[in-house]
Amino acid sequence: MLTPSLQDYLEEMYRLSMQTDEIRVSDVAEVLDVSLPSVVKALHKLNNRGYVLYQPYEPIKLTEKGIVEGKFLVQRNQLLKDFLRVLKTDSDIEKEAESMEHYLSLSTIQAIEKFVYFMKDNPDIQNKYDEYLKKANENYLFDINKI
Repeated sequence: MLTPSLQDYLEEMYRLSMQTDEIRVSDVAEVLDVSLPSVVKALHKLNNRGYVLYQPYEPIKLTEKGIVEGKFLVQRNQLLKDFLRVLKTDSDIEKEAESMEHYLSLSTIQAIEKFVYFMKDNPDIQNKYDEYLKKANENYLFDINKI
């Protein structure tokens, strides 16, 4: 199991691998807004666990294991953003998905996926939910206007 930090590194390296043939330490540092030594430290850990092939001053290569896990991480992030859009949340979707993604179990992710697809396959239910949000005037536990 990768730490949330290592997941972030691998997720971004996978994204970079979809855009370019060569992933460099500086590319990862720029995308994640971290120092070069931080990237190198993470790369050593990912290399030791078989997710990447890393040699100093050489492009970073994702292993098959790294590609599979990186793809999962990117898809999980996208799914959570889709989920938050279905809910019509007012939050910063990017930040909220990033906060959620590391702490949900696989079964919860799978349940969210089913829910998102259910709502996409049933636009009438999504529309009812949207209408409900527009006219909801009841007292809710987390009514920010009352805090």
